[in-house]
Amino acid sequence: MNLNKYERSIITLEIQSLMPEKFLNLLWSNAIEVKNIRKKDMSTFTLEISLKDYRKIEGISKKTESKIKVIGRKGMAFFAFRMRKRKALIAGAFVFAAIIYILSTYIWRIDIEAGNTLSPYEIRRELISYGVKEGVRKKDLNVLSVEEKLIKNNENIMWVRVRIEGSILKVKALERQSPPKFVQDDEPCNLVAKKDGEVVRVFTTAGTAVVKKGDIVKKGELLVKGEQGKEGSIYEVHANGEVVARTFYEETKKVKSSEVRRERTGEKSENIYIEIGKKKLFLKKSMNNFDKYDKIEHNKGPLVFQSFFEVNEKTHKLDKKTLIEQTAEELFNDIKVKFDKSISIVDKIVDHTEEDGDIVVRVLVIAEENIALPEKIEIE
Repeated sequence: MNLNKYERSIITLEIQSLMPEKFLNLLWSNAIEVKNIRKKDMSTFTLEISLKDYRKIEGISKKTESKIKVIGRKGMAFFAFRMRKRKALIAGAFVFAAIIYILSTYIWRIDIEAGNTLSPYEIRRELISYGVKEGVRKKDLNVLSVEEKLIKNNENIMWVRVRIEGSILKVKALERQSPPKFVQDDEPCNLVAKKDGEVVRVFTTAGTAVVKKGDIVKKGELLVKGEQGKEGSIYEVHANGEVVARTFYEETKKVKSSEVRRERTGEKSENIYIEIGKKKLFLKKSMNNFDKYDKIEHNKGPLVFQSFFEVNEKTHKLDKKTLIEQTAEELFNDIKVKFDKSISIVDKIVDHTEEDGDIVVRVLVIAEENIALPEKIEIE
């Protein structure tokens, strides 16, 4: 074998010689570069040389009747020697890398995020009609064209964003909102109740009030009539004013008086696979013998890593007072977040009942707000 091309590969030798000085002099006279010479005893020392000089060292050892032992190797030459014996492993690694690369050029999952009135199923069906589905090649996919088609062919979509992230196609769509109906300021109208409530005060600048303080009104009930004038000379007007009423907002929630806490034992099993359509190609598959476990999945390109963590479940009794207070605060915040600045909170009532070991918490919020809503006068 020609060792001259492996001049950057280094070997560490242990030399046993009765004439170490002569051995070293012969090394230098033969232009052999030596590094890190260390003496171990009177006749033994170690040194480092380039692999290309190993043949020369063998000749010198014969002349001086010395023994040579290789105690260290480093460099690409030795890596290449080891790899020659592992051709199947190297070929497998290249084939695996090629498969991963090829699979990464395809879309393997489509995530759709839609508004409240949009159906992800309908959007997915439209994407399929455009040829966009799991298994499509990325280079054949024009996301801008898909966006244009979705908006053009679906009148309920106001805005859509389609992007490729790894092997996932993410679609986010917002629904089109219908504009509210307005009544022109110069158009005759009544004021009706937009919700149930108890009238607290009435203030009008135009129109005739038909309710007074203390009246209980229902949603849609007439509050201020769009008419003015005396009998015989009544004319229609654009009713204007405020009808402030006491309104009621109620939320209830059933909560468990105890909770089951899951604690991991430290035991774990893991699967690694590639999902092709509805089939899974496992690269690593472990037996999951856990009765109870947490399952976590995450993707790295086309690879899916699936982990199972064994858990023990223990039941813990919760503090009743704290549970009611926390639930009531949660319900109160859920109600309050729907309020605008024109609504003022008058009172908050919290009560609870027990039902089959659970606790039912009820929060009633009493507020004051203007419930008058303009409504066009229909001509009969």
